[in-house]
Amino acid sequence: MSPHRARPHVLATAVLAAVLATVTGCSADGGESSADGRTAVTLATSDHLGGAAVHVAQERRLWSAQQVDARITALATGRDALNAVLGGQAQLGVVGDLPAVTAALGGRDVRVVAELSRFSDWRLLTRTDHGITGFGALKGHKVGVPRGTNVEYALSRMLGSAGLTAADVTVVNLAPNQVAAALARGDVDAGVTFPSFYDAARTALGGRYAEVPFTGYTARTLLVAGPAARTAGTTAVLRALVRARQELAADPTGARRAVVAGAKGALQPAYVTAFAPKYTYGTSLSPALLDQLTAEAAWAKAAQKLPGDAGRAALRGHVDTAPLAAADPAAVTLP
Repeated sequence: MSPHRARPHVLATAVLAAVLATVTGCSADGGESSADGRTAVTLATSDHLGGAAVHVAQERRLWSAQQVDARITALATGRDALNAVLGGQAQLGVVGDLPAVTAALGGRDVRVVAELSRFSDWRLLTRTDHGITGFGALKGHKVGVPRGTNVEYALSRMLGSAGLTAADVTVVNLAPNQVAAALARGDVDAGVTFPSFYDAARTALGGRYAEVPFTGYTARTLLVAGPAARTAGTTAVLRALVRARQELAADPTGARRAVVAGAKGALQPAYVTAFAPKYTYGTSLSPALLDQLTAEAAWAKAAQKLPGDAGRAALRGHVDTAPLAAADPAAVTLP
C-alpha cells in the first residue's frame, strides 16, 4: 500500500469557491472575516511532509490563538495548490519552489511569503534489469516525472550532474502516484517522484527495484500568497506556522503524530517517521532562497521557454517580507 494515499474526494475549484462563499464581511485591512469576527483564511496545500507545519497547526488548533478561521484543502500537488491560489479559490498556498518561479515568470500575481522547509534526499527510481546505475546511463531512456513540479527540476539537476539535458532523454509526464506503476509495466525506464512514493515503487517492483541517490538539489517548500490574500490574515497564519515549527523542533515525536492525524490517512505513520527527520523545517526568508529562485528561473526560461524577467531583482519583486517580518522579525534576513 502506498504511504501516500490519493484522496478520493479532493476539493475541486467549484467546491473551493463555495468555501469562499461562506465567508462574510471584511476585516480592517480589507481581508475576509468569518461570522464570529475571526479572520477567515483559505489555504490550499498538498499532502507531503514539506508542509508539515500546516498539519501540526491544524491538528493542535494553533490557528485559534491567532484569531484565524483557517479553511484548509489538500490537493494532489503543490502545482494544483498554486493554481487554486492564482484562480482566487484560495488566498494562500503551500507549493514547491519551481511552480512559484514559473508563475512569477508568467507575470502572475504570486508572492512568496515564507520558506517552510528544505529537503535534499532525492532518488532516481529504476529497475535492476534496465542497467541504470548512474545518471549518465539515462541517455536515450524514458523517464517519468510529474512535470511542472519541483520534481522536474530535480531531474534536470540529476541529468546536469552527468553532463546531460532533458533533450538526451524522453520525459514522460506522470502524476506522482503513477510513476511506480509505470516502472512496473515498463512504460518508463526510470522515474523521479515525491519521496512519499519511494516505498510504493519498492513494493511494486519487488526484487527488480533499484535506485540512484541524489543530494544535489535542495527543494524548498514555500508559502505563497495570491491576489485574494491580505497582510493581516497572512501574518496571523504565519504566526501560527512559526509556533507549529517550534513544536516540530521541541517535540518531534508528538509533532509527527499530529502530522499523521492532520493528514487524515494521506501520510502513513511509517513514512512520516522515516522521512520527517530528512526535512529541515523553518519559517524564513533568506538571500539563499532568492539565489535558488533566481537559478531556477534561469533554467525555466532556457528549458521551458518561459517568458518574463529571470533576473534577481525581478524575482525579489515576488517575495513579500512584510507579513513574516511582522510575525517573526528575526526570520527575515533578505534585504
